[in-house]
Amino acid sequence: MLTVSNLSLQFGKRTLFDDVNLKFQNGNCYGVIGANGAGKSTFLKILSGEQDPTRGSIDLEPGKRMAVLKQEHNVFDEYEVLKTVIMGHKRLYEIMEEKDALYAKPDFSDEDGMRASELEAEFADMEGWNAETDAASLLSNLGINESYHYMKMADVPAELKVRILLAQALFGNPDVLILDEPTNDLDARTIAWLEDFILDFKNMVIVVSHDRHFLDVVCTHICDIDYSKIQLFTGNYSFWYQSSQLAARQRADKNKKNEEKKKELQDFISRFSANASKSKQATSRRKLLDKLDLDEIQPSSRRYPGIQFSQEREAGNQVLNVSNLSAKGEEGEVLFKDLNFVMNQGDKIAFVSNNSNAITALFEILNGNKEQESGEFTFGTTISTAYLPSNNSSFFEDEINLIDWLRQYAQTDEEREDVNLRGFLGRMLFTGEEALKSSKVLSGGEKMRCMLSRMMLAKANLLMLDEPTNHLDLESITALNNGMRDFEGQILFSSYDYELVNTVANRIIELTPNGVIDKMMPYEEYLKDEKVVAQKEEMYA
Repeated sequence: MLTVSNLSLQFGKRTLFDDVNLKFQNGNCYGVIGANGAGKSTFLKILSGEQDPTRGSIDLEPGKRMAVLKQEHNVFDEYEVLKTVIMGHKRLYEIMEEKDALYAKPDFSDEDGMRASELEAEFADMEGWNAETDAASLLSNLGINESYHYMKMADVPAELKVRILLAQALFGNPDVLILDEPTNDLDARTIAWLEDFILDFKNMVIVVSHDRHFLDVVCTHICDIDYSKIQLFTGNYSFWYQSSQLAARQRADKNKKNEEKKKELQDFISRFSANASKSKQATSRRKLLDKLDLDEIQPSSRRYPGIQFSQEREAGNQVLNVSNLSAKGEEGEVLFKDLNFVMNQGDKIAFVSNNSNAITALFEILNGNKEQESGEFTFGTTISTAYLPSNNSSFFEDEINLIDWLRQYAQTDEEREDVNLRGFLGRMLFTGEEALKSSKVLSGGEKMRCMLSRMMLAKANLLMLDEPTNHLDLESITALNNGMRDFEGQILFSSYDYELVNTVANRIIELTPNGVIDKMMPYEEYLKDEKVVAQKEEMYA
């Protein structure tokens, strides 16, 4: 058990947490959620002892060991990859180092022999002789080829370092596993492996993630940071979100009787429990939901931006025709070739690739910002487009406030009026004085909300979005997901967010240097299709 007692944290006059009391139980997986800046990562640092609170204490059951996924990717640059992983079990690594130092002594004494004997016994109790094999197995499961295992961390490609640090956190079966954004930079196959690992993990997991599908698969509880308070709720992210929305609607409906509200909540829990029985985490989550106290379901005070896309006119039969399109990167490498597809009315196509530059190149070509190597493309005469690029820095170079920034993209005189622009920005959570802040000082998430506002004003019937969830918090991602799903027009997009791709796309196109895979199927089905898997292996070989 891990206990948080009377926890408070202040930075000057700002209170991040106040009087927090929590108990984390063994065998559960807790997903920590909260708006950007709410203090999710800071809370994990306090739990791990990396940062001290202003008041209060963190108590880990005596004899229990905690492991943390570190975000500082260059800390271990001087160490070999295998050693870096084994360092995740601090005591085991200390024994190995002390043993090696003793046996290397030229004047090995009887006293050294006695100490070495003690260390060997402790080493055996920890099954230390399997350490390198276990570490190598973890690395292989995370996609780290054996050729890297004895390489120094400094020489390992940056995109692989996070996987090695993940292996370090997982190594040695810790009693408490703390993971801060563990799915960042992981492909779908590795994320699926990590999900299975956590589901089979018998001890405690506390995780921060913006990946809603990941939180839904692995979590038994949600730890919500909101307005300086931290509360625990039973269930995964979707259960927390849907139940809090239901509770909010019930609170607003003053005419509904308490008995009717209670029955509505009970029916909701029953439906969700039935669905939970089909999930990977079936047994534990269903049991938790079946014994859930109705009073635990509370409306959330979290604010969601109003992301709603509309089209000024419907698309005709001809939407987009791409013929033999090919593109190369800055170094002359092939990004994709022989891309042929016809976009149909209502298509919402998700592009995937092992190289995100390939997808960005395609979107830049379609928007006239990059020349293709070969091939051509044609939009239908009724098509109007709006593009959200992955890199939006060029849109925020002028020193103007958000009202004037958004005014640039308004379509009519009525839309250009301050009152209407303020209303629009308010729906995107820029209220009051925030609407007058400079566009040059925005955070990544704020910039993305501005770019989505620009896209909504365009009222295009074909949207193109390249990694739109970058920098967004869970609330904005959820709102974006709903907006894209409900949009009646056409969409071309890419995203690492599993839930977004799975609930929006009706078609998947994968770009590889050796060809293209084009399947009219949901993302979940695409990932599991044996023919697709075999085709991908051949094309990436």
